[in-house]
Amino acid sequence: MKIYKSKVALACMAAMISAQAMAEEGNLLGRLGDANNKAWFEGASIRIKELNVSTVTKGDGSFRFNALPPGDYTLEIRYLGAPKSEHKVRILDGETLQQRFSLGLNEPKLDELIVYGQRAGQANALNMQRSADNLKSIVSSDAIGQFPDQNAAEALQRLPGLSIERDQGEGRFVGIRGIDPNLNNVTINGMNIPSPEAGVRSVALDVIPSELIEGLEVTKSVTSDMDADAIGGSVEVKSLSAFDRAGRSASLTMQASRNELRSETSPKVSGSYTEVMDFAGLQDSLGVAVALSWFDRDFGSDNIESNGDDEIEQRFYQINRKRIGGALNLDFRPDFDNQYYLRSLYSRFSDDEYRQANTFTFDGDDSEIERSSKDRYEKQEILSFTAGGEHQLQQWHLSYQLGYAESSEDEPAALYYKFKGDGFAISSDFQGQIPVLEQDDAAKSLANYEVDEISFEDNLSEDKELSFKLDVSHDFELAGHSAQFKFGGKYRSREKQTNANISIYDGDFDALEAAQFSASTPDWGLGDFGEGLNRQGLRSYFNANRSNLELAELDSELESKGASYQSDEDILAAYLMGKIDIDNLRVVAGLRYEQTDFATHGQRVELIEDEQTDEEKVVNSPWQGKRNYHHLLPSLNLRYEFSDQLIGRFAYTQTIARPKFEDSAAFQIIESKTEENDDGGFDTEREAEVGNPELKPFESTNLDLSLEYYPGDIGVLSAGYFYKDIDNFVILADVSHLDAWQGYEEVTQPINGESAKVQGVELSWVKSFDNGLLVAANATLTDSEAVTLLDGERFETSLPNQSDKVGNLTFGYEDEQWSLRLTLSHKSENLEEIDGDMLRMEDAHQQLDFSGKYYLSPQMHLYFNAINLNDEPYYHYFGRRSVNAQYEEYGRTFELGFNWTL
Repeated sequence: MKIYKSKVALACMAAMISAQAMAEEGNLLGRLGDANNKAWFEGASIRIKELNVSTVTKGDGSFRFNALPPGDYTLEIRYLGAPKSEHKVRILDGETLQQRFSLGLNEPKLDELIVYGQRAGQANALNMQRSADNLKSIVSSDAIGQFPDQNAAEALQRLPGLSIERDQGEGRFVGIRGIDPNLNNVTINGMNIPSPEAGVRSVALDVIPSELIEGLEVTKSVTSDMDADAIGGSVEVKSLSAFDRAGRSASLTMQASRNELRSETSPKVSGSYTEVMDFAGLQDSLGVAVALSWFDRDFGSDNIESNGDDEIEQRFYQINRKRIGGALNLDFRPDFDNQYYLRSLYSRFSDDEYRQANTFTFDGDDSEIERSSKDRYEKQEILSFTAGGEHQLQQWHLSYQLGYAESSEDEPAALYYKFKGDGFAISSDFQGQIPVLEQDDAAKSLANYEVDEISFEDNLSEDKELSFKLDVSHDFELAGHSAQFKFGGKYRSREKQTNANISIYDGDFDALEAAQFSASTPDWGLGDFGEGLNRQGLRSYFNANRSNLELAELDSELESKGASYQSDEDILAAYLMGKIDIDNLRVVAGLRYEQTDFATHGQRVELIEDEQTDEEKVVNSPWQGKRNYHHLLPSLNLRYEFSDQLIGRFAYTQTIARPKFEDSAAFQIIESKTEENDDGGFDTEREAEVGNPELKPFESTNLDLSLEYYPGDIGVLSAGYFYKDIDNFVILADVSHLDAWQGYEEVTQPINGESAKVQGVELSWVKSFDNGLLVAANATLTDSEAVTLLDGERFETSLPNQSDKVGNLTFGYEDEQWSLRLTLSHKSENLEEIDGDMLRMEDAHQQLDFSGKYYLSPQMHLYFNAINLNDEPYYHYFGRRSVNAQYEEYGRTFELGFNWTL
């Protein structure tokens, strides 16, 4: 009997084991939105309590858990700004459960604020930052609309550790923790974006209108599946997707702005449309998103510059700047395991600039004045296409992307005039930010000048990149812990070329009366400017008489050939990366390999002026260079959740930055003069400016440590420390002492210098109060050390463009009808460059901006923006603040607009 009972028990156990073995694992597909499914929430933390596995919602609110054993589970949903909620789900044998979830919002007003109010952008960004595997700062599309920012660069300046470099008062380049923008990586929809400007790698983000942006992500500690060329960090620009919006959406913005300095009014129109529709018999499978933006801005600036010694220059700018942008994005999602996408973005930025200038050179009785004009139209374009797909194959995830991007900067028919005069009574004390300059009446009249030189330029820079990347990941369980293994690769092929066509005319202009080009005195607010130059008259004369002007062939050839070159770069990358959750600790570690093949070709151009042989000529010869190098780069990112509110992070990464194209390009510009000496013999002096194809890339070892406290509502209090040790720092040096340059008086060439170090602290506080008040404050305190050359000697200084203090302070208020923001941005002084034997410093900059919105209804609002309320100028100085290098003012700008949103 006992034997029989034992056999029965064994049979039952075997049946149970067999049934469990035959049970198929299931999947859970969820989507998190508001109670009415009018908005999706990105960055929410979703955890299965029984298994202690978690994930994060995507831009469309979706999340996924694969390979779940059949059973009952409890989902825990956490989202800043909403109370934590729990939901019960049941996974059946082999089932893929699809279910929508809503946040646990108890108060209707809170629901409105989270979904529709301006707090939405802040909540979305903070949730994404909180749940990220690595150190990130994020700006959502809603947050961009909270400030009077015209482009992507200005939208990023509000984040901790970020600062911007301005041009004509507008933000252009973004610095991360003070690092040169050339050492950052910029991508649009995952595609690396080439720079439209000649010679550089940095992308001027003022080319991208803020209306085309769905979000901006700044990664400060990279992971191994990211590009390694990010010493400062990586900026990802995301354009909108229809699946990121709940249902059909549309927006229209109309605006008029006025620049106080030039009293010009400028129009702006932008709009977007998204819709998810049925396609090929599949419900809600096709998403279409379109965005357009047009801005036509007239403005200008008043400027005064000096060399700190014997020269002062007055400048008057009139500028028309147009931005035209468009994006068309398609998404096809036939089922929950497969999706395909096509992303496109086009942006055209044109700058029509007319500059008049007076340059005063003080040399006793030989003092002179040069009056000049610059008539230039410049067009920058960026075109980006990315196509790819994602597939879920059981516990494997496959994604791939093919991308093509091209950028260009076209400067056709730029016209420059120079007029010279002497014998005038001029004087200046060279003191103060705006040096006082005295000149007699004769100096102000164009009739007392002669045409000295006319130059005409056609310049074109083009930058193209083709890339393909593949990522494969596998989710599995390791010793009872949720883990992921990921590997992949990327190939990038880039071609950058610069073509200069410069014609210089310096012949006999005696028959040309300068007075015929006179115009009314410009409204220059920094002193007495004198007669203006007639733009149309200058252009008409040149067009009608160009064939009769005497071309300075040698100078023209020297300038044209020396500024033209092409560089090609192929990058092959592969990586391995793993992620594991051990209780409250997440570890993300990996290794990335990058192989770079670089080639460049240009011209060795030598201008020879020889009195001994009585010859003057330019000798051109091809010059090229190659360099191949590879790097094996580890990364480690740790994220520890002390509690629901407190998160600690640590990162150790190694990154690189390839040299600027103008530094590594194959070009040599040589001037050789042979003149008779006092003894009757002849001496030859040579000077050269050359590129360096042998430059090594920057290499950086980076450490990051931070604590983030999230009090449970919409807010965060964070503090972080960072350290970077950068090798192969590039400096400009005189290398005439080297054997290759014997007999040269001076040879200026970029070379790899010693190491540079930067360390600092980032502090941030963001808080939304229940009474509608908003406060945001951040500060970054840094210290840097770099070694360069000053007057030929080794000199220790700070990193160029590295400000010791960068910060932002924002006060705001909002309710159902009003949304108000007052923002102060601060950037302390920094070293800009070493100019000869002088340090050129950029002075501290503080700018006050205001943004206000009045809601006519939930779908319509009026807004008013005031930019640079405190009329802050742009100021550079040599050594001491009292020694002017450049003072420029732009005035205030006011914007009035209307926005409608569906």
